[in-house]
Amino acid sequence: MLGESCQTKTMNNVIPITIKTEGLTKEFDGLVAVDHVTLSVREGEVFGFLGPNGAGKTTLVKMLCTILNPTSGSAKVCGYDIVRERDKVRECTGIVFQDRAIDTFLTGKENLDFHARMYHLDRRTREKRIAEVLALLDLKGKENMRISECSGGTQRRFEVARGFLTHPKVLFLDEPTLGLDVQARRDLWDYIRLLNEKEGITIILTTHYMEEADYLCHRVAIIDHGRIVAMDTPEKLKQAVGLNLISLQVAQESNARLADSLKQFDWITKIEARDGSLELSIDGGEERIPELIDFADSRGFVISSIKLYKPSLEDTFLHYYTGRTIREEEGNLKEFWKAWMRRSGGKR
Repeated sequence: MLGESCQTKTMNNVIPITIKTEGLTKEFDGLVAVDHVTLSVREGEVFGFLGPNGAGKTTLVKMLCTILNPTSGSAKVCGYDIVRERDKVRECTGIVFQDRAIDTFLTGKENLDFHARMYHLDRRTREKRIAEVLALLDLKGKENMRISECSGGTQRRFEVARGFLTHPKVLFLDEPTLGLDVQARRDLWDYIRLLNEKEGITIILTTHYMEEADYLCHRVAIIDHGRIVAMDTPEKLKQAVGLNLISLQVAQESNARLADSLKQFDWITKIEARDGSLELSIDGGEERIPELIDFADSRGFVISSIKLYKPSLEDTFLHYYTGRTIREEEGNLKEFWKAWMRRSGGKR
């Protein structure tokens, strides 16, 4: 996490801070949806909020976009306060909402033109920017199709094009690939990368797809019930789990005894029982496998399978969520929200 300064130095350059929050909090009738979030996002960075549905990602983005006012704390976007200078914030930001928000009765170009008019762009500027975003997002030839006739991936690209149309300094993408098939999702990732690399735009991404955050983000914040529990580059977050992971299987009744025996090795940094296997976070590589096999054999344990692999963001999530997958966490949160809605009479 960055310190108090509004700038960070890399080599001989000074990179300005585009977004800065201090203790940002949002409550709904006593339920804390975003809990004292403090962070800084650098200019030109792709910054991801990773967590299950209901973790507070969208609420956080809505505050930064001035759609919701915080209960307490503060935030600045492009140097403007999100409460006192909301119009200035809106002038320098674009957003692609989690839910589809594009007129399906209009063509792609008509949607873009309407959006540009809402921002008071003159005709010449509108035409220039529409041509630029159509080319950038590979939408030429599709601009005169009615949105309802476009594929889901193409519709989403038009929404990204619309969010980027007015040259925002910050583009918020809230679950941008939700509901897309694998190929459409991968294609959109490449377009998002292109936006960032070619235009230098700061992108805030919310997602619960591990591979999406890993592929796109310079840094990732893992969110748990409205709080940031970990924040760093994807690579460093994965290294926090261990340089490597070893998964091994023995007879189910032997797991606890073997786990206890393995604690004597200082190169094993963490041992977890998961789905009938033992998952070992280790310092070292494949040279540890023969050592483990010999150790288990000398103590009468029979290893039925063993494999070495690099940690992923999924493993990082499991590490910080104490063994629960993001899908399990989503299920828990859904039950939590249902119970809260019953208690509050359905008021948000």
